[in-house]
Formats: sequence, structure tokens, C-alpha cells
Amino acid sequence: MSESITLDTFSLLRKDFELPEVTSEFDEEKAVLTLTKVIAYMLDREFERLLQICYRIDLGEEKLKKILHVSEPDQVAPDLARALWNRQKQKIEIRKRYSANE
Repeated sequence: MSESITLDTFSLLRKDFELPEVTSEFDEEKAVLTLTKVIAYMLDREFERLLQICYRIDLGEEKLKKILHVSEPDQVAPDLARALWNRQKQKIEIRKRYSANE
């Protein structure tokens, strides 16, 4: 994935999850790991807010339910982080595709 898409995706998620500024040596895996830590915290302490963010990002109710009910307990946060990352990345890629076609 291009660095531009990675940074744009992180930027979208940063607002909702109050993630730190991007530092040097940044890549998709580090971004998802950072997001996983925030989501793990929110699962325990801010579950309603986490659900609101998931719906606002348009993760998809079925995907969210599957992660919450099917994933192993220690995999819920990483699975949810990856799903949210992929959804936001998809939005960025679609925007770039359409803006390139104009």
C-alpha cells in the first residue's frame, strides 16, 4: 500500500480514536497495533462510544457482530482494529480513484 493511503487512513481513524500524531518509521502494521490498544481500552471502558464510532465509520452491523461474538476474546480488539482500518482504507482508495477520474 502506498504511504499516502496509509497516512490518509490513519488520519481518518486518528480523529475518532484520538490517536497520537504520526511519528517517523510509520507503517500500516504500527498503525493497526496503535489502534488495537485504543480499541482494547474502549471495549472495557467506553463500549458505547466504540459502537458509535463503528457505525459512523460504516463498518457494517454483520461484520461488527461477527467480530464481537465469534472472535476469540483476546482477538476481538485486533480483529476490530483490522476491520476498521480496512474500511477506512477502502474509503480512501475509492476517493482517490474517483478524484483521479475527474
